[in-house]
Amino acid sequence: MEAKRSLLAIFLLLSFLSISTAAPTRKTRTRKPCKSMVFYFHDIIYNGHNAKNATSAIVGSPQWGNKTILTGQNHFGDLVVFDDPITLDNNLHSKPVGRAQGFYIYDKKDIFTAWLGFSFVFNSTQHKGSINFVGADPLMNKTRDISVIGGTGDFFMARGVATLMTDAFEGEVYFRLRTDINLYECW
Repeated sequence: MEAKRSLLAIFLLLSFLSISTAAPTRKTRTRKPCKSMVFYFHDIIYNGHNAKNATSAIVGSPQWGNKTILTGQNHFGDLVVFDDPITLDNNLHSKPVGRAQGFYIYDKKDIFTAWLGFSFVFNSTQHKGSINFVGADPLMNKTRDISVIGGTGDFFMARGVATLMTDAFEGEVYFRLRTDINLYECW
């Protein structure tokens, strides 16, 4: 009886050892992007006086707001749609390579932050198609990361991360975002 217990104990010990040595070890690796790009997009919000130059407009606001002036200190509740030019450098008057089209919602009452959903739609000879972005934008941070969730054309099913930096702003009428895009899934 004692011999059977010893044999069973040895069998179990060997079983556990074989399982633990057969388990794969996971290596942490740093992934390199398959494509990296930098673009600037320029947002000129309609303020009641600049209809000719405006590239964005407030389309929804809280009851206490209006559609030509962003509400309160943190703009809570404003929904803005945009069709902004995308350039390769930070000059608003550079030739656009596409358009940034989508919306942002100022979504916190006590902190200046927004939520974004937009696409870069390219119309240049260098790029055809679109890249789609979504995510939270804590505007007071120097850099913010949002997700690249897909694309079309040259960017078919692309996935990655876009790092946003507010490159310039003029009050509540104009801002420019530098967008560093790193794609980790390219087709």
